[in-house]
Amino acid sequence: MANGQWYPPEWPDRIRALADGTLKPVQPRRAATVMLLKDTAGAEDTEGTTGGIAVHMLRRRASMAFAGGAYAYPGGGVDPRDHERLVAWAGPSRADWAARLGVTETEAQAIVCAAVRETYEEAGVLLAGPTEESVVSDTTGADWEADREALVRRDLSFAAFLDQRGLVLRSDLLGAWTRWITPEFEPRRYDTWFFVAALPEGQRTRNVSTEADRTVWIAPADATARYDRGELLMMPPTIATLRQLGAYDKAGAALAAASGRDLTPVVAQARLENGELVLVWPGHEEFTKHLPAAHGGPNAQGPSA
Repeated sequence: MANGQWYPPEWPDRIRALADGTLKPVQPRRAATVMLLKDTAGAEDTEGTTGGIAVHMLRRRASMAFAGGAYAYPGGGVDPRDHERLVAWAGPSRADWAARLGVTETEAQAIVCAAVRETYEEAGVLLAGPTEESVVSDTTGADWEADREALVRRDLSFAAFLDQRGLVLRSDLLGAWTRWITPEFEPRRYDTWFFVAALPEGQRTRNVSTEADRTVWIAPADATARYDRGELLMMPPTIATLRQLGAYDKAGAALAAASGRDLTPVVAQARLENGELVLVWPGHEEFTKHLPAAHGGPNAQGPSA
């Protein structure tokens, strides 16, 4: 492996099955993930060069069925219950978010709720507060932890959690960055909006994810260099967004840039070309893969970068 690109060994067969019509794509599930950022001047808990920004990442447990061992951001699926009741809301309106994300207003609320919920569930950071100008200062108490675990188990919807706590969701602390859809040949598919957010003052991340065996604050440039050396395993959307974040030296600058980002979905495509199946992610040539169009013998050519 020349770099750390996550490439499951079953993909070639699944790509061929999709190409010959024997595999039917599953409908992707909506999801959200958050690139939580902070400025690193004076920070002691950051891997890589300090003086710019760092992003919070977690390493998925090797036992995970999807992308085990890969580094990723906090994220997960949209909870349909978060469509059902309006939550106290600060920042751009639901209509503004709907226009930005290309969905209805109730769907936009659920997607934004998913982003804020997953950041709380997996990093202990809550982008909500008692007023439109504040955030919760401490979420480490036993009562907070009980609620967080109830959210993880889906015993409690995020909308209900905010309502019970009298909290306002701070949508102004998020920026929509990009959107990726899992390839059609994957058995688990997600239509995922990637958001950026700056770590609120006074809050700290915690390694509370049941899906991760390690968390880290890391400079994007260091993360991409370690990926390029094959030291860190990542999925294409993760490394692509890390390369994009490397252009910013302040968390606030990245958040401000989000409003101008193109949210056209990125989805891998497989095509037949000169006797080969070519797997491409439009606009991201570094992830292109070539493999034989048909099954070969023991000496058949395998996937190549």
